[in-house]
Amino acid sequence: FTRDANGDSRRSAIKQVASGRFGVTANYLVNADELQIKMAQGAKPGEGGQLPGHKVDERIAKVRWSTPGVTLISPPPHHDIYSIEDLAQLIHDLQCVSPSARVSVKLVSEVGVGTVASGVAKAGAGAVVISGFSGGTGASPLSSIKHTGLPWELGLAEAQQVLVHNNLRGRLRVQVDGGLLSARDVAIATLLGAEEWGMATASLIVSGCVMLRKCHLNTCSVGIATQDDELRKRFTGTPEDVVRFFQYIAEDLREIMAELGFRTIDEMVGRVDRLQPRHDVKANPQVHWKARKLDLSAILTSPRAPAAWPRYCQEAYRNPLADHLDRMLMEQGKAFLAEDNGGADALCISQPIHNTDRSVGAMLSGAISRVHGAAGLGDDSIHVRFKGSAGQSFGAFLASGVTLDLIGDANDYVGKGLSGGRIVVAPPQESSFATEENIIVGNTVLYGATKGEAFFSGLAGERFAVRNSGARAVVEGMGDHGCEYMTGGTVVCLGPTGRNFAAGMSGGVAYVFQRQRDFREHCNLEMVDLEALTSESEVWLVYGLIQDHARYTGSPLAERILDNWDSLTDHFVKVMPRDYKRVLAQRRARRSSRSPQLSVIQGGGQ
Repeated sequence: FTRDANGDSRRSAIKQVASGRFGVTANYLVNADELQIKMAQGAKPGEGGQLPGHKVDERIAKVRWSTPGVTLISPPPHHDIYSIEDLAQLIHDLQCVSPSARVSVKLVSEVGVGTVASGVAKAGAGAVVISGFSGGTGASPLSSIKHTGLPWELGLAEAQQVLVHNNLRGRLRVQVDGGLLSARDVAIATLLGAEEWGMATASLIVSGCVMLRKCHLNTCSVGIATQDDELRKRFTGTPEDVVRFFQYIAEDLREIMAELGFRTIDEMVGRVDRLQPRHDVKANPQVHWKARKLDLSAILTSPRAPAAWPRYCQEAYRNPLADHLDRMLMEQGKAFLAEDNGGADALCISQPIHNTDRSVGAMLSGAISRVHGAAGLGDDSIHVRFKGSAGQSFGAFLASGVTLDLIGDANDYVGKGLSGGRIVVAPPQESSFATEENIIVGNTVLYGATKGEAFFSGLAGERFAVRNSGARAVVEGMGDHGCEYMTGGTVVCLGPTGRNFAAGMSGGVAYVFQRQRDFREHCNLEMVDLEALTSESEVWLVYGLIQDHARYTGSPLAERILDNWDSLTDHFVKVMPRDYKRVLAQRRARRSSRSPQLSVIQGGGQ
């Protein structure tokens, strides 16, 4: 994210927010001109991804906040998007963290994509991407490429027609990708309704890709899709090759536009009347019978809408953020938003909060990351005490040095993308109910968290700590699918867990306090083993986290467990992923193999 000595920038202008949320931190989000929510991939719609452990080297693990050698699994859906309203919430979250970045949503070319594109427009996105089946990486399953995705032409035509028909086309840009290779493809895409185009596969080919379709094997013969240093030496591509290719594309497109009588792209967008099917296909017996029977009228139909309604983007819509609660926090903490804040005293703020206050902490965290990067501030530099009911995404992407202390309860997605901050949620001290029997935070808490701490004096909803990469958390119980797809961090659960705990969990460790010793019935044992707390260091780790939980939240349950620690220690069960355990054992073996050599050299006095 920092410029080279000569001023060149290596950062990607577009950062994707995919279902795995690998490495999606506040610092990652503010270093982008566009944030793209990848709802689906054209080459494998409806599927997640899996990066085999042998391809996760030190660099990949650092970027993805994971452990080298541990397999990484992305869930098929975004677990914070189950409706258009949820999508609108994520768009709001991202705009809060990085107000200057455009937020786009990538959809797959599929029947009904026009309706979803309308929802994307109403949700406040600045662009929608229609992705066809011909693009994607060579790691996509062949069955998906052949039988699941659809050509980009079908999805693009439907999206354009529906957006224009509902007078939504003027508020967002439409982009298309999925196998565009020539200026002719770009021209057809423009006439069907796109004003932006993605040509990634073509760029790869220009750089030297020979389409071996074995990206997942780490054996790319031309050194592109591999972490093998010897194979990487074979890479011969240069930036100039890609620049020259796009110059040729632009020149060819300019010639096509001149032939059609268009001076600008805006004039050309959505002009399906300038497209017609080839008449020689149906009459030619040598053409495949399926091609002869194709009916393209649905694609080449102009939208039924008044002529005054826009056919291309006039002004991208943005969610209003002027009244965001974080603006008050940023005003009071402006001393910490300067590059030199060494003399600033710790700041403590007390503030009421309501369930209409969404994404609290996200805008403040983005501002901190823009100035101080991933390091953030010193511990507890800004401590905010809230009282009330927080809205969705409380503490989203919270940066290091910020503590959000809530007396009350919170909605879904608390601590989404937690990036080093601390979140504490507890009921009022005068509450008469048992905290461990009442829900205090909603669903999908700590989704994609990479760093930081969270303490919840009460129960959490479903999918607690899904895809957690590094945060430490204590909770007093959770719903189904806890610690799903987790790859790092530590979770201590002091109560029931619901069904399907640890599904897809390949890293990190969870410690569960089982009162009835029936946890095995609720745990998904496909990738994890259940162990007792035998190591003294682990016992003290769990004890220390529960101590912190009691100190921050005043939890009566935590106090009771600490008071009876000696008799309750054996009630804890350790959930250990096998893949993670194997990698840790290999590390220990390498360290032990090196230490005897060191002792011999020192003993010999050499």
